[in-house]
Amino acid sequence: MDDLQPGGLVIPAEQLSPDALLGLIEEFITREGTDYGEVEWSLERKVEQVRAQLRRGDAVILFDVAAESCTIVPRDQVTQRLGDAG
Repeated sequence: MDDLQPGGLVIPAEQLSPDALLGLIEEFITREGTDYGEVEWSLERKVEQVRAQLRRGDAVILFDVAAESCTIVPRDQVTQRLGDAG
């Protein structure tokens, strides 16, 4: 785990079980409830897109210690938060 900000830890996707990772990705995708894009993608397609972003390192799993919850965020957003904190 990488401690990137006070109260936040980056969790490598490979440290989660396949079921836990899938659950996290699906929860992240469906959190907003509505897709307003020009093209509607299936849940399976969206899951694969998020998995690919995690594999490439474009997105990371961030565990919020205070809230005891995880989310998926763009890596540059985590890096930017770090810069703001320091």
